[in-house]
Amino acid sequence: MISALIGLTIVLLLCVLRMPLAYAMTLVGVVGYASLLDFNFTAALTISARRIVDTLQDPALSVIPLFILMGNLISRSGMSVELFRASNALVGHHRGGMAMATITACGGFSAICGSSLATAATMGQVAIPSMRRFGYADSLASACIAAGGTLGILIPPSVALIIYGILTEQSIRELFAAGFVPGVMGILLYLAAVKYVVWRSPEAGPRGHEMTSQQKREAYKGIAGIASLFTIIMGGIYLGVFTPTEAAGIGSFGALVIVYLRDLLTKKLLKEVLFETAVMSAKIFFVVLGALIFSNFINRAGLPEGLVHFLTTQDLQPMLVFLMIIMIYLMLGTVLESMSMMLLTVPVFYPVVQSMGFDLIWFGIVVVVVTEISLITPPVGMNVFVLSGMFKDLDNRTVFRGVMPFWVADMVRLFAIIFIPALALGLPNFLYG
Repeated sequence: MISALIGLTIVLLLCVLRMPLAYAMTLVGVVGYASLLDFNFTAALTISARRIVDTLQDPALSVIPLFILMGNLISRSGMSVELFRASNALVGHHRGGMAMATITACGGFSAICGSSLATAATMGQVAIPSMRRFGYADSLASACIAAGGTLGILIPPSVALIIYGILTEQSIRELFAAGFVPGVMGILLYLAAVKYVVWRSPEAGPRGHEMTSQQKREAYKGIAGIASLFTIIMGGIYLGVFTPTEAAGIGSFGALVIVYLRDLLTKKLLKEVLFETAVMSAKIFFVVLGALIFSNFINRAGLPEGLVHFLTTQDLQPMLVFLMIIMIYLMLGTVLESMSMMLLTVPVFYPVVQSMGFDLIWFGIVVVVVTEISLITPPVGMNVFVLSGMFKDLDNRTVFRGVMPFWVADMVRLFAIIFIPALALGLPNFLYG
């Protein structure tokens, strides 16, 4: 157990020194495993290589590049503009309506994209210029996008949930079902946060122009493609018509059809999308494989079993232990990037959570929600830095100040899911129970 704690500390230190997480976990995992075998590096490398081969042969892993491909195609189709326009037609004429439209559009885009950073970047390009033209405060305009972007890793299909399922060997279909209600909760609570901001400062979110009935119909018609694609993908998965892997393939083909029907499909676009998908998928695979090698080491070193034994001897209530784990996540979220935090901690904590009798599907949703919170938590809120990087006149402090009501909304959702597990488990239990 001591060697595993030392290894975990070294990984954190290497990350602080800017070594890529995949390299840090692989290096520490191999060297640590070799140290347990009297520094037999041949055996450690053989075991690590076997784990890599077994993982890459798992068909479930093909879900990741296929859903990334679908998201990249949708991003290039101009659908983000139409999602914003349709959402604006619905609520834009209310005070703070364009900010609420942005939240809704982020939720819709997340349902296809699956990436928080991509959602924040894409919707930022669309929504911030529009809100600035109507006189919205930069703090509200940027905060609603930074917060709305976090929905990308929870609302199915979610790359984060897929990775969690691979690390813990849980059903991706059940994880997708469990993420739906908390994702919708996130949208509703963010809308409430916007309402609170404009109640406190009406000038922060002026009313927009109300569209005519004809304009609204045209706006809603523009999102028919993405709505149909989402319904087919998630409906098929939830009803058991096809597996998540088959759904990813159908979704990628559907996104390709949408791009073709919009006369946007060119050799150049297809080449760029395939290249971006390959690069992004390779990065994710390297990190996941590094996490699995590191997981082998800490499991062999007895860290999960040691933690279980220690907590058992302390005679602590399981919920108290769980809340302590959540506090660790919240503290790590202030210094670690979200995906790094999840990959480092899940192999350590999920055996502990399982031993205490908690449901691992529910724990996965809690972990992803905490990871979402880290995306807007200073000083390493990645969504905030994405926006400030896109708009040079947008100060980080302005975004962090504006995002606080949304952070509070996230905390409300987090503790609601913790103390009312049915919010996450109700739908999978109904569909597959």
